[in-house]
Amino acid sequence: MPGLRRISIILLAAFCLSRPVSAQEQTAQLPEGIQIGLSTDVIRITADFAGADLTIFGSLENSDPQINRQGRYDVIVVLEGPARSVTVRRKERVLGIWVNTQSETFVNVPESYSIATTKMPQDITEPNSYKQLALGADYIHIQPDEKGENPATLHEFRAALRERKRAVGLYNERIGGVQFLSANLFRATLRLAPDVPVGTHKARAFLFRNGMFVKETSAQLAIVKSGFEQMLFRLSSNHSLFYGVCAVALAIVTGWLGRIVFRRD
Repeated sequence: MPGLRRISIILLAAFCLSRPVSAQEQTAQLPEGIQIGLSTDVIRITADFAGADLTIFGSLENSDPQINRQGRYDVIVVLEGPARSVTVRRKERVLGIWVNTQSETFVNVPESYSIATTKMPQDITEPNSYKQLALGADYIHIQPDEKGENPATLHEFRAALRERKRAVGLYNERIGGVQFLSANLFRATLRLAPDVPVGTHKARAFLFRNGMFVKETSAQLAIVKSGFEQMLFRLSSNHSLFYGVCAVALAIVTGWLGRIVFRRD
């Protein structure tokens, strides 16, 4: 009978809505996520600091077991240094002397940029995704201080800036630096250059699924000078005049002592 059939359909729908949802079904309904934790929150730089490796641990949340087994999750971890203005100068030979002929100033440039990936960048996602996320040394935003400059000139100076950063190790990349320890746990190893800048650094982790960006998370790392270097750093920052006078006096005394020690009778 139509009335009885309608009542049966309503009761069946009510049963389905009121049925307890299993933990596996709840996990499948939740969005995938990523979390990271640093092996240390503070790195202290001393006189014998020659660079170091930073370890970052992380985990995937609500990952799909089938996609995990197929290895279609990828993680990219970045440690981005404090941003400052940078001036790039071009030197040319004029009348036999190398002089600065042109310069460009860029603002909010990360002083250091270390990146670790699960595999080759081109095997993780498309270049357009890196550009949209400003992910990677070749895709970070490097904005000129003054607008209206020649695009070709800006491109040349940006390339020179990145090349110089890479040459001194401040911009570096470690392919395979992110390794999965289990289905959901991973470890990333990033390289810190010997002259890594002091200040607050930002660690960021990006999760990709089948080449598509899913989620990002971040944490902070403080890099500070320690011991005698920290005392000199504070002295030069807080009492620059006194620091300058002491530096000049030390240079004079050192030169005078050297003259006495190496004097020829």
